[in-house]
Amino acid sequence: MRDHTHTPNNKFQPSTTLKNTTEYASLTWRLFDFGGRDANQRSAGDLLDAALADHDAALQKTLTNVISAYFDAQSAQATQNSKLKVEQYAQSTLEAAQRREVRGAGAASDTLQAATALAKAKLDRSRAQGTYQKDLSILRYALGLPESTHLTLGEDLTDPTDNIKQDLNSWLEQTQAQHPAIRSARAQVEAAKEKVISTRSEGLPSLDMTGNFYQNGRPNQGLNPQKTDETLAGFTLNIPLFSGFDQTYKIRGAQAQVEQKEAALQDTEQQTLMEVVKAHADAMAAADNLKYSQDLLTSAQNAVATVQRKFDKGASDILDVLSTQSALADAEQQRIQCLAEWRSARLRLLTSVGGLGMSGVE
Repeated sequence: MRDHTHTPNNKFQPSTTLKNTTEYASLTWRLFDFGGRDANQRSAGDLLDAALADHDAALQKTLTNVISAYFDAQSAQATQNSKLKVEQYAQSTLEAAQRREVRGAGAASDTLQAATALAKAKLDRSRAQGTYQKDLSILRYALGLPESTHLTLGEDLTDPTDNIKQDLNSWLEQTQAQHPAIRSARAQVEAAKEKVISTRSEGLPSLDMTGNFYQNGRPNQGLNPQKTDETLAGFTLNIPLFSGFDQTYKIRGAQAQVEQKEAALQDTEQQTLMEVVKAHADAMAAADNLKYSQDLLTSAQNAVATVQRKFDKGASDILDVLSTQSALADAEQQRIQCLAEWRSARLRLLTSVGGLGMSGVE
């Protein structure tokens, strides 16, 4: 602060200039407030837990998209390899038919049928290659990689089923304990309950310990030419008397928020557990189909090998060869489809339970 007084033509009262600085500080420490401060801290902690659970849910969704894209690409790769084998079978059949026709042991119609089967096999293989390249592009996009990135997928191995074949109640218990959506809803319920306590404490008395320090006067006072130091300490008791029922409405609003969060929790639990029940049933059925599809594939492979040997020796006709090759192609496609269904069902089950994370990927 600076104060300058100028009195021209007055030798008895000369001009004066006064400079001084006012400094002050205040400290308030709440001692008692019927639990409002602690309730606010607990509410903030519960909201943080809810935010972390939502983060886990977002991570789980991203992992699900990536793994699903990987499985699709792996299935497309298996389909491409299957179609390539069918093409090789058709090529060898055509060559055998041509040799028989040259020797006079086969008809020209057999060669034409074998050539037709080979053309169809090449068309199917070309379509499978296109699907595989498309699924690779989707996988690169899901991973956030440039389109020019070269991806090499792992071997198409059969996934174990022992870790899935658990009792349904065990899966439901895991869901109740670890699913991020349920954890987030529960944390929001607890935060709303703490908010009721905090809101109620606002209308109750509170006790504060205060300390104040003033140097060269208090705020908004006139300039003091003398240096002064003033220190105050004491207690402040606040007793709310009447606020026009505003506090009552705030408490009712906070209680209604608790009821809303509890209803949302029940709805989340019901939907999540229902998804687990459906996913568990699909996973069990898909796991059983794996064995049957393998049996079908093995039988079809044996049939093709047997008929092919007979055809080479002239003991079988072209129709038997083409029929068994078609059955093998269908069996391989069924096997690939069962693997895809199993992986999809297992992925849905892990996602529904909330157990999909880095540990689940490993």
